Amino acid sequence: MLPRVAIGRPNASVRANVDRYRLLVGDGLMDEVTRLARELSGVRICHVNSTAYGGGVAELLSRYLPLVQGFGISAEWRLIHGAPEFFTITKSFHNALQGAHYDLPESAQTLYLSVNEESAQLLDANYDVIVVHDPQPAAIRHFAGRRNAKWIWRCHIDSSAADLQVVDFLAPYIDEYDALVFTMPAFLLPRLDQARASFIAPAIDPFATKNIDLPIELCRRAISDSGIDLERPLLLQVSRFDPWKDPLGVVEAYRIVKREISGVQLALIGAMAGDDPEGWRLLDLVQEESARDPDLFVFTNVAGIGSMEVNVFQRGCDVVVQKSIREGFGLVVSEALWKEKPVVAGRAGGIPMQFPEGFDEYLVDGVEECARRITHLLHHLGERGRFGRAGRERVRSQFLLPRLARDELKLISEVVNGKTG
Repeated sequence: MLPRVAIGRPNASVRANVDRYRLLVGDGLMDEVTRLARELSGVRICHVNSTAYGGGVAELLSRYLPLVQGFGISAEWRLIHGAPEFFTITKSFHNALQGAHYDLPESAQTLYLSVNEESAQLLDANYDVIVVHDPQPAAIRHFAGRRNAKWIWRCHIDSSAADLQVVDFLAPYIDEYDALVFTMPAFLLPRLDQARASFIAPAIDPFATKNIDLPIELCRRAISDSGIDLERPLLLQVSRFDPWKDPLGVVEAYRIVKREISGVQLALIGAMAGDDPEGWRLLDLVQEESARDPDLFVFTNVAGIGSMEVNVFQRGCDVVVQKSIREGFGLVVSEALWKEKPVVAGRAGGIPMQFPEGFDEYLVDGVEECARRITHLLHHLGERGRFGRAGRERVRSQFLLPRLARDELKLISEVVNGKTG
């Protein structure tokens, strides 16, 4: 049996907590989710991915599944497992789907397929809908067979410039799914049936530990305890240590800003994902930079930084940076905007859709432009406030968890009733 992630079971207290979202998103959306949940009563849903911690997919599922359970949906979460070599290969798949070239050797194909075949044999057969996330377990549908279930493949990656060699390898396996989900139309992989594709953006949970309201004085005190001087400006990037998030580019932009604003500081907070061996190598490079600069701070979940600490830093910093080169969505952008923080971010993937109208100038295409926009915000407190307030309203209306629940439950209902493709 594939390992099950413990996410709790629906009960009266969870059901009561669902109602707190009404104050934020309104009765219309919540009533629509309630109706969809009733239509899916008795439908057993399973989500499958490759890790329970680190990275946006695990974070999203850890909040999304308890919410839909609270509406009475039967939903579980299972993990595939593989040797470190398997995750090295799937990280190369991830990079290739984001635009890097990968000469896919036959040995890698064989190992990838063998892990998916073993995982398929361990997957329970008592589900009505199976949602498979990203490339790591994409071939599990092929080896599992239909099993009287409907199958959905959900891609969270910015695959707008995917390497065709990897696409050609994965496409026959992905093509066996009943429905495909991408964040936006530009991500739809070639070789796939567009008629079966839906486009659903992720969302954040405003009641997660990472996003709940906290007193600003508590945040400032906690940041100060970490060694940061709050009398001086603080920049922050929160992301996995991944070349596509460009943490070294953030360091370079910070140093350009420092030429004009000498007291500026930078904190990099990064989660280490269980399915991303490449992240450890990049962390070493970032830590080497930090060792030479007393105003550059690096924190990871390995060192005890968790969701509450991320919340504290996002609320207590002056400007949030998310200088991604490729980005499927970038949950941290919505997290920061929800906290009314201005964000300077790469013009990549799903990031622009999160920005409020009138603030596109803070979407950047390079290090020097990033530094200029940061510097401008540090010099203009009023602009930071306007940006933050507009950003919070954008997230409230478009990127909170109940909207995601509505969109995904609507798709599942259509798939169950044979209305897709």
